Amino acid sequence: MEKKIFLNIFRHLHTINRHRFLVMKMCFQCGMYRQGLLHDLSKYSLAEFVPSVKYYQGYRSPYGKEKELKGYSEGWLHHKGRNKHHWEYWVDRTHGQTKLVCIKMPMNYLLESVLDRIAASKVYNGSSYTDSKPLEFFTSSKEYHVMNQENAKEIEELLQYLQKNGEKKALAYYRNLYTQFRKCLS
Repeated sequence: MEKKIFLNIFRHLHTINRHRFLVMKMCFQCGMYRQGLLHDLSKYSLAEFVPSVKYYQGYRSPYGKEKELKGYSEGWLHHKGRNKHHWEYWVDRTHGQTKLVCIKMPMNYLLESVLDRIAASKVYNGSSYTDSKPLEFFTSSKEYHVMNQENAKEIEELLQYLQKNGEKKALAYYRNLYTQFRKCLS
């Protein structure tokens, strides 16, 4: 048992380091330097790292396994509440009511979300990765998304662009969108 835990520590560290490196590289190509450097740093916190090692499988997020066994994931609850590139961060409840409000994500976090999906698809699919995989993953779980519908449409369109045009053109397109977003802020 100790050997498995020890191996899972190193395997999970390798997985998150590889994922972060891929997101960072793509963020830099899009001009999103700060977001690239800060992406998913909470994965190194004990609140996320410990359950991720415990439920590590290597071919998908450990949060999925934790949810299957417990009905929820403590690591995921911590992660989504600290990382604005997850649509779940932008869902809230109106005061005194049960109605959920799906807030529109700013373009910089929406783009980071797309890059996060690409990197996760590369890490978990390995040599079977294609530029279609991020879109396939997104659309396969679309019915469960309680997210801003405009954002859902934008993410799907950005992933379709990747599928049709390849990563190099997609990153150039995403960089242009980010540049336009930054101009609007100034």
